[in-house]
Formats: sequence, C-alpha cells, structure tokens
Amino acid sequence: MTPGERPGTLRRIAPALGLFLLSPLVAEYLLGNVPSSEIWGLVILAPMYGGGAIIIREVARRAGRGWPTIILLGCAYGVLEATLIDQTLFNPAPLFEGDVSRDSTLIPALGFSAVNAVGFTAGHAIWSIGVPIALVEILVPRRATTPWLGVPGLIVTCVVFVLGSLVLFGGIHDDSGFMASPPQRIGAAVVVALLVVVAFLVGRRSRPVRGGRSRKPWLVGVAAFVASAAFVARPEDWWGTAAGIALIAVMAVVISRWSRGDGWGAAHRLALAGGALLTQAFIGFLLLLLHGTATTANLIGQVILVLGALTLFLVARRTVRGTSGARGTAEVG
Repeated sequence: MTPGERPGTLRRIAPALGLFLLSPLVAEYLLGNVPSSEIWGLVILAPMYGGGAIIIREVARRAGRGWPTIILLGCAYGVLEATLIDQTLFNPAPLFEGDVSRDSTLIPALGFSAVNAVGFTAGHAIWSIGVPIALVEILVPRRATTPWLGVPGLIVTCVVFVLGSLVLFGGIHDDSGFMASPPQRIGAAVVVALLVVVAFLVGRRSRPVRGGRSRKPWLVGVAAFVASAAFVARPEDWWGTAAGIALIAVMAVVISRWSRGDGWGAAHRLALAGGALLTQAFIGFLLLLLHGTATTANLIGQVILVLGALTLFLVARRTVRGTSGARGTAEVG
C-alpha cells in the first residue's frame, strides 16, 4: 500500500473483528465457564461480549479517553450483563452445583450476593473488556488510540449488541423462568448510568508524565498475575468480599502511579494483560472440574485455548519489541 492510500474495508475493521471474537473467548471459554465443546456458542455470545467491548473501546477512543474510562465502562458493562441481560446476580439459583457464595453474602434487602456483585463487575471489566482491548490495541500500534470503525460501523455494532443481548436474555428467561423485580432492574439501570457518567468525568487520555521511573514490565506482569490470582482465589464470604474490594482499590492506585512514570508504554500494558490472562488460563481447568465438564475433549480444547492465548501474547510481545524504538507512547492507566 502506497503512502496516503486508504486501506480496504476489511483491513480497516480487522481489529474490531478480532476484538469481537477475542472478548467471549477470553471471558467464557478460556475461563472454562463454557467448555470448548460448545464453541458454537460464540454465535450467541460474540454479539453481546464482542459487541460490548467494541462499543466501549470506540466510544472511549472517539472521546479522547484512556484506560480509566475503558475500565469504568467495563464495570458498567459488567453490571448491565449480570443484572439486566442474564440477570445472574439477582437469580436465586446457584451458579453451579454446590455453589454457596450467594447464601453466604446475601443482602436480603437488595436480593443479591455481595461477593458475586464484586466478582461479576470486576471480572467483566478486566477479562471481558480490558484484557481483550489491550491485546488487540497492542497488535495494531499505529491505530492503538484511534477509532477502528466509522459511524455506520459503530451503529451496526450497537444494533448487533442489542439484538445479541435480547436473544441471550430471552433464552435464559425461557429456560429459568426468572425475572428480576422492577425495583431491582431500575436500581441496576441507575448504577449502570452512574458508572457511565463517572467514566467520562475522569481525566482525558494524554497527560503530562509526572516524573519518576516506571517499573520493569516483568514486575508489572508478576504483580498483575498475583493480584488477579488472589482475586479469583479469595474466599466466597464477607471476608473475601472485603479482600476483593481492597485488591481492586490497591491495584488501581498502584497502576495509576506506575503508569505516570517515565517510560510507561505498550510493554507495561501487555504485561498487565498477560498477567491477568495467565490467571484466566489456570482457572479454566479448575472450573471445568468444578462444573463437571472436564471431559477428555474439553481438556484438550482447553489446552488448545491456552496455547492460542500464549501465541497471541507472544505475537503481541514481538509487536511491542518491533515498535518500541519507533516512538515513545506513554499513556495514563
């Protein structure tokens, strides 16, 4: 392609298409929540997960916002999915046989489990939204902070997201017969709206670096792995709920400070995503066992998913190394 030549449509939207598939693969399949034998479920899950991730990323980047906005919008997405789409947070049915997390931290007046509220909100913000967006943006460094879709493409994505969410909502409602109460749904909608407002009240993407040396990428990756592993391994009781909130708060402060150091860039963001991705890969095997879906075929499929995640990480790492000398991009959060 010669300088100034406009790339073809497929090439222009390729990052968005990649994110469309990567989000549900990381959020549900690598996690082991949906076994690889049900890979056909991508047809149902991708419009909601992938569509949501694309909308969040495109809206944030079009508004000139950075990672604080993306993560907060990811939290809004997590609340939206768990309360208004699949309604898992309000549904009294256990997530799987033997699950007691709802009863141990149930807030009767609100009708949901505190530990699940923290887990669903942070889990979606990190693994459904944050990690997939970070990986795809790193793979396309020249377009990392620019829109991938035009207005028509964004409108189509919004329609796909809404239709996919309605299909999932209808299917789950038909199977379970559960419907959250009007006060629960109104309250959830208010929380989602507040998170969206807060997401756009945070600072803009590019801020002057405040000085200081940023941590080595490998240290950032280790911190991300340890924190995310501790988050998913915490006990499902009130102590675990408090620990989860504390971990989120501490990591938010630590990452915010580190990201303002001199030299923070794509290698550090990749390390953060890689640490969280590694946790997801380990948990996937455990959840297959807990859900009783650890068949030979599903375990082989899980190994393939882990190898695919590792390959994607290595390709992203190579991309970072290849572009690290070309420009110095520092971004808050």
